[in-house]
Amino acid sequence: MHVDRYAPSPTSDLHLGNLRTALAGWLLAKAAGGQWLMRVEDLDTARVRAAEGVEERQLADLHSLGLDWDGGVVRQSERLAAYRDAVARLQTYECYCTRREIAEAASAPHGDGYRPYPGTCRDMTEAQRAAKRATRPAALRVDAGGASCTVLDAHAGEVTGNVDDFVLVRGDGQYAYNLAVVVDDIAMGVTHVTRGADLLSSAPRQAWLTRALGGTPAAYAHIGLVTNARGERLAKRDGSVTLGDLFTRTSADVLAMLTASLGLGPCRTTEEALGAMPGDQRFFSGAVWDGGQLVAVSATSRMSMT
Repeated sequence: MHVDRYAPSPTSDLHLGNLRTALAGWLLAKAAGGQWLMRVEDLDTARVRAAEGVEERQLADLHSLGLDWDGGVVRQSERLAAYRDAVARLQTYECYCTRREIAEAASAPHGDGYRPYPGTCRDMTEAQRAAKRATRPAALRVDAGGASCTVLDAHAGEVTGNVDDFVLVRGDGQYAYNLAVVVDDIAMGVTHVTRGADLLSSAPRQAWLTRALGGTPAAYAHIGLVTNARGERLAKRDGSVTLGDLFTRTSADVLAMLTASLGLGPCRTTEEALGAMPGDQRFFSGAVWDGGQLVAVSATSRMSMT
């Protein structure tokens, strides 16, 4: 069965780009007769506490668009024991490098800003580690042994990437994103992952970890981002970009705009959108938010919000 999941972090309201990706994942899952699961990625407790009420608004926004999920909501903050057990099954080592040290030693960053770790702390002696422990807390990295991994993406095709010794547990004790999402996807039975194209470079790393933990890597669909007119990732400063901002429009109006940008035409219900599947290449392409209009990157037509 096709099982996908949507996994927002409850630190800010969902903007049009987030909602567009959620809709794409929901449509792919439902068109295949599968399930669309919900996971709240709330491990960054300080940021979550500072964003009171955001989780409730995120779930309400999805529901208002007709994006209902199967089963209950999984919260990462309730799964710490599972992450601890997964770390214990992997070959790891302590790392004392600062971000600045990694930036100075590592190769050029990926498109998502991630800098592959050059392995500085891998071969430290126990005496060297003991000296470092006295200066700063250690992060815990997986020893990937210079591996590489290939994943299959619905739009990009086969994508191969080197797997660096990435962080599993941060220096402050928080479990890292790359660990938590893999452990959760395995536990939830996820077979397909639909998410933003900015995360494509992390897919080989996560697929490798999935195999290392005894799971089967998911099939991926990385959806183009929504940007502003300057080509920058959509943000609050770009104006009316959340459902709350677009209060003068109905949820059906917003859904029609989103489906049009995915190449499905202006569908005012999710049932209508399902009937328009599979659409065309605009489904995987990005879109531009410009002057109150959402413009599919590969399309010439616009659906105005004015």
